[in-house]
Amino acid sequence: MARTWLSIRVDLIEGHGEYLWPRPGRIFAAARSHTFADLADAIDDAFARWDRSHLQEFTLASGVRLCDPDPDWQIEGEPEEDFRRARLSRLRPGEQFAYVFDLGDNWAHLCTVGSSRIDPFETLGIQPAKPLPYWGWGDIPDQYRRRWDGDDGETPMPRDPGPGNLPPLRPMWGPGESRTRPPLTPL
Repeated sequence: MARTWLSIRVDLIEGHGEYLWPRPGRIFAAARSHTFADLADAIDDAFARWDRSHLQEFTLASGVRLCDPDPDWQIEGEPEEDFRRARLSRLRPGEQFAYVFDLGDNWAHLCTVGSSRIDPFETLGIQPAKPLPYWGWGDIPDQYRRRWDGDDGETPMPRDPGPGNLPPLRPMWGPGESRTRPPLTPL
């Protein structure tokens, strides 16, 4: 098993008409036997995609599109394969490819295969059934750019009530509590 899995870096480049900087990212451990659909699910989980009813696709450096084939979305003359059958074993160290979630809002990611293979037990402590992120950074934008529950894009942001409207389940939560927290004491 040692050193048989791929390490795949995924950087979120753009989405919803905006380029992101700094770019949030995740690094995934993935078996060569996993499919691109497995990787898409892992990316969507790691980037907090909760509405999965959108089309998605991978574009390899060779120009091959990997997607859920749909005759209404097929581009004439472009090679296309079913991403539910295509395995990650076709990827080579250092290879780059793109993943786009939601072809309308265009959440585009640059994916880069690591230069060497990894051992999932050494890297993750387990051998997961599906690709799994093991490192990450950056703020993940909501797929619809909502900032709070009920955000309709027009209503001003509600006032921050502080911890006073929370149930008293934690120190400094509950009625009468202020935003000032006492300093933490070292363990």
